Amino acid sequence: MKKLLIATDFSANAKHAAEYGYLLAKQLKAVVFLCNTITIPTESTMAGMAVWPQGESDALLDDSTEELKRLKAHLEHTDRSTSFRPPVDYLNETGTVKQTVNEAVAKQKVDMIVAGSHEQDKLSTFLLGNHAHELIEFAIKPLLIIPNITKFIPVKKIAFATDLEHPENDLEQLYELITFARLLDAEILLTHIYKNDDHSLNFEKGIEKFLVEVSNKANYPKIYYRIIKHNKVELGLDWLCEHGKIDMLAMVHRPHDFLDNILKGSHTKKMADHITLPLLVFTGE
Repeated sequence: MKKLLIATDFSANAKHAAEYGYLLAKQLKAVVFLCNTITIPTESTMAGMAVWPQGESDALLDDSTEELKRLKAHLEHTDRSTSFRPPVDYLNETGTVKQTVNEAVAKQKVDMIVAGSHEQDKLSTFLLGNHAHELIEFAIKPLLIIPNITKFIPVKKIAFATDLEHPENDLEQLYELITFARLLDAEILLTHIYKNDDHSLNFEKGIEKFLVEVSNKANYPKIYYRIIKHNKVELGLDWLCEHGKIDMLAMVHRPHDFLDNILKGSHTKKMADHITLPLLVFTGE
């Protein structure tokens, strides 16, 4: 049985993501794990931080456990259907978000992480950081980011955006997406945002080779391909989300060096900051 881990900080966005994740688990017939991270400062001379008393640490964990119990009860009590009801468990640990989530994923053999989109608030970003961006960068399993305005509908069409610059890596992620899509009986739309008017011969050959590879190895009949011409990747993907009749967008995030992050940034993180559809993120090389 598949397993979903839903990361939560008990915010409104996180609660909405948990509700979406629970309904997706019903569609997948998956187990749900609710996960909260207690970030406790440790002694650091450079940071000027002091160790918290053990009693306060225990109190935070107790409070987290009670909140997780309430969230679990909310998900179970609002499910009035007679169809499959996902088993729900919960866990909380102290540490960083990436550490807690990845350790839980490894221990519980989780297949996918679900998290809410980041609050668009500069003060909260400064104080708490952007956990969605952190998970995009470090998650060891596919990450599904749920915007706070997204309403759940059964997933029937997933767009997989590729720049075709790393076809071997994209194929690896695509095969993982096919496993997910097969459970949902969903179509996959391979999408490339093309910035120029004219296709070069090498580009055409690259597309042809990629599609032949997919056809030979994927063994999944519900895969289609579409080129969208636009000068900016994010705007092209925005157009696809609005007009492409898709239920989810999938992208591969590749780690960038410090200079690239400053000058160009990550297309995946930029989409995560404003997309209105669920965004499924795979980590590439």
